[in-house]
Amino acid sequence: MAFITSLILAAFAGYIGAWYFGAIEGNFALLLFLATVVTGLYWLAERFYFLPRRERAAAALESSLAERNARLAGQGIKQVDTADAKASERLLMQPWWLDWTAGLFPVILVVFLLRSFLYEPFKIPSGSMMPTLLTGDLILVNKFTYGLRLPVINTKITDGTPLARGDVVVFRYPPKPSQDYIKRVVGIPGDEVAYLNKKLTINGQPVSKEAAPDYLDGESMRLLKQFDENLAGRQHKILNDDAGPAFVPGASDFPFRENCRYSVEGVTCKVPAGNYFMMGDNRDNSADSRFWGFVPDKNIVGRAFFVWMNFGDLGRIGPFQ
Repeated sequence: MAFITSLILAAFAGYIGAWYFGAIEGNFALLLFLATVVTGLYWLAERFYFLPRRERAAAALESSLAERNARLAGQGIKQVDTADAKASERLLMQPWWLDWTAGLFPVILVVFLLRSFLYEPFKIPSGSMMPTLLTGDLILVNKFTYGLRLPVINTKITDGTPLARGDVVVFRYPPKPSQDYIKRVVGIPGDEVAYLNKKLTINGQPVSKEAAPDYLDGESMRLLKQFDENLAGRQHKILNDDAGPAFVPGASDFPFRENCRYSVEGVTCKVPAGNYFMMGDNRDNSADSRFWGFVPDKNIVGRAFFVWMNFGDLGRIGPFQ
């Protein structure tokens, strides 16, 4: 078993190493699921086979030592070798290959359950959601609000609360589902979303926004126009870059693209059933549904709601809208 366990651990290490150096495209959910299954099997084997076998061996040794000591005592010898007395303790000890498998199972199981069904941490990789979220923010995502989903395959098993306009959502990027994206829900199924001349309209009704003080982008060291946007009664801040064009350059071919009309002023889309229209709060610096299309419900991961750490700015910690 030690040799087989070495091969299994080497396979996990090789997968992680290849992923880290970019040789393969990793899947953490799958890796965690496999680690849970493998360590769980070792835990069951330890609980019902290996541990009882060690306990029987230790009991047999103690019985043998007791008989020997009784014989020696009958001969007037009371001083015995203490090394023999500790032999049963050594027999009960877990070998290293069980320490690294069965011993880790409870921790891995807790992480798997928390990450799969309750909360999952993410790191913000870009400035597309500024000023709401900044590059380097470490956030928590609620995995049960929109309904529980099976890990790895992401199949929904409970309904939960429907997505609402204004929610900040993590989802699997439709053109490449192995990647996670984060954007704000702007359009729900049946909505007609128009973003023309940098003004957002939903079902023919302009989304109100009021000018706020200019925002200093710490990455580009530029001042950007900032607004307080009220989307379905929920207020949040957005950014506009006067230098950015109103039209959408380089929109790709995506499912239901016929629902969208592009012009020099921007884009108008009718959101199909079971899909959502997502936009970044940094409106002129966000690759979102305007460029690559709608997000199907099956791609939804969860609702982002809390910054739990930013090592460059501890003041970022807290909830956000």
